[in-house]
Amino acid sequence: MSDDQELTGPVARTRRALLTGAGAVGAAVVLAACGSDDSGDGAAPTSGGPAVPSTGDAGGGDREGAQSLARTADIPVGGGAVFAAQGVVITQPTAGEFKAFDPICTHQGCPVSNVDGGTINCTCHFSKFSIEDGSVKGGPAKKPLAPKNIKVTGDRISLA
Repeated sequence: MSDDQELTGPVARTRRALLTGAGAVGAAVVLAACGSDDSGDGAAPTSGGPAVPSTGDAGGGDREGAQSLARTADIPVGGGAVFAAQGVVITQPTAGEFKAFDPICTHQGCPVSNVDGGTINCTCHFSKFSIEDGSVKGGPAKKPLAPKNIKVTGDRISLA
């Protein structure tokens, strides 16, 4: 069908009905937004949502928990975990000792993929790094992973 042909029949009516209905819904939304809910009692209007207390955590949650990357129990002794979205690898070389490193391989910039067998592993070119200090355990990488600062508070691990 060319641009200058006119739609007729059931197809045209269906499209017209759809467009008319969409326009009516849009108009109703605009009019509802402009309406007034003035009760005349002089009270300030509210959003209709729950009241937020003036003290405490306005987010309503556990701030420390929300900022933590993991629980200490999530990081196995002699292993670790990659938190790519947060830009960190956390390891536990010995019980209770937690270390953190940049998750980008120093060989060609691939993200490391896992922690296994006592090493942080990059599967792009098979470089391996120590879970203790980020040093190279197997090439082609020549430089260690950069350390990162973390803090352990109770059973939570977060970036420092």
